[in-house]
Amino acid sequence: MDLSFLSDGHKDCSPVSFALWLKECGFKAPLCDLFEQHAIDGESFGLLNENDLREMGIEQIGLRKRILFLIDQWRSYVKHQKPQSPGEIPSLVGPTNDLTVATHVRPFAPNSRIRTKSDRTYNSSLAYGERVSLFERPVAYRCLSSQSESYSVCENNPKLWKVAVSAFYAMFAFSITSFVMVLVHERLPDMSKYPPLPDILLDNLPYIPWAFEAAEVVAVALLAIWLAVLAFHRHRFILLRRYCSLLGTVFLLRSVTMFITSLSAPGRHLSTECRPFVFHSFSERLLRAAEIFFGLGMTLRGVRTCGDYIFSGHTAVITMLNFFITEYTPANFHPLHTFTWILNVFGVFFILAAHEHYSIDVFVAVYITSRLFLYYHWLANNQFLMRQDKQRARIWFPLFAFFESESRGSVPPEFSNPFDGLLQFLKCHLLPRHVSRILIPPRAPCYFHEKVN
Repeated sequence: MDLSFLSDGHKDCSPVSFALWLKECGFKAPLCDLFEQHAIDGESFGLLNENDLREMGIEQIGLRKRILFLIDQWRSYVKHQKPQSPGEIPSLVGPTNDLTVATHVRPFAPNSRIRTKSDRTYNSSLAYGERVSLFERPVAYRCLSSQSESYSVCENNPKLWKVAVSAFYAMFAFSITSFVMVLVHERLPDMSKYPPLPDILLDNLPYIPWAFEAAEVVAVALLAIWLAVLAFHRHRFILLRRYCSLLGTVFLLRSVTMFITSLSAPGRHLSTECRPFVFHSFSERLLRAAEIFFGLGMTLRGVRTCGDYIFSGHTAVITMLNFFITEYTPANFHPLHTFTWILNVFGVFFILAAHEHYSIDVFVAVYITSRLFLYYHWLANNQFLMRQDKQRARIWFPLFAFFESESRGSVPPEFSNPFDGLLQFLKCHLLPRHVSRILIPPRAPCYFHEKVN
């Protein structure tokens, strides 16, 4: 195991240079000399255990535990991370009296972007290269990302085929949902026999005819913001993969819940529009499902559906878009976050005011969507906590284990020019080497063809 890159500025990583590096990181001279006397270099440092430290004469229990903690972090980094460039590696060692992490290894709250005010202030005020205390917050780190290169070790070279699989999964979920919506419309109870159920909110909220179209306008506005974030985000493929996988899962759950129980239409204004359809063949059902699929189930596109009540698909989409925008934009974008949350609240209000869904539909949609989003990101951001229990994770969370198998931490809110990636793709894959050198300015190396030492 070659650890020569671990010494920041000391390529040989000999005991002498390693001791000098420890001094540069803030360790006291006697402890550094002790490591040098015992010929501890970068590789042997990663193999030390508590008995070795005790034999070296380190009697303070707290100091031993801190060194062991650093060793564990070093092992994890060497095993799972790839350095940004030779000699450019985040320092994992700090002063013995104030254990710190240098450069851009940052702690994050377990609930990702949904964090306390102190966490937001803490993260937004942290400068590149600034040291932060490890023990002030839960031991978890943001993924490491170079500020000057497009290459990031958050996830080494996200696989495009996984993005394609997630997109296919989302399309499959939408198609299943569309077909189930056709089936539930056939089973819709007759409103002459089954009037709208009592609902504490709908009974006290006046019907607004244009409210449902307004809710769809809110969804389109949030989608436009999300597409802009997706286009300029440096880790756009990770974001797209997660969005498709989560949205597909939500709609598969919705297919089950709305098929199990059929409720009567929630508004009396639907008595003329929401009548049970009778299809005489399977092909007619498929054609109707195709209309719903390509019309995105939106009234603005001329699609009218009934019976798909538990739970609200419009609410799920609006909530999911809001959470993704909030999560993957910088924490100090307060106007944007406030605006998206206001849109989320008004979107839910318009859905209720249109009397197109029961209150329970909206509540269940918000709860399931938000919980799935938070649980998924908590697991993705803290995968190192589950490395000893991978097999159980594959059994209980197979989809997550498949899509996030190479994820190593929280995705930082970094942005880049999307055309740079296209030019880099042309340079590395399509254009001849001598042509690409002339037409395209040199940027990051082609990681598809050559490894970074």
